[in-house]
Amino acid sequence: MLIRIVRMTFVPEKVGEFLAIFEQSKRQIRAMKGCHHLELWQDYTLPNVFVTHSHWEDDNALNDYRNSELFRNTWSKTKVLFADKPVAFSSKSSEIV
Repeated sequence: MLIRIVRMTFVPEKVGEFLAIFEQSKRQIRAMKGCHHLELWQDYTLPNVFVTHSHWEDDNALNDYRNSELFRNTWSKTKVLFADKPVAFSSKSSEIV
């Protein structure tokens, strides 16, 4: 299982636009083959910072999504709202306590 984390900082006035984009695309993203989990987190103290937390079957499933028309459309609308460069990384669970 591949765990994908993407931290995004938005122009404060653009948060509403981002939330609308996420609302429109979240079910389609979650329905992508190989996507097992999708969450949106909001920073506790910085309301214009959001993190997507998703679980993918493997890197092929994530790459299929990243190469999809859904991703291209969603990302093109989202990236123009950024106040800072997003930070993304992939991990796998090592231990659960």
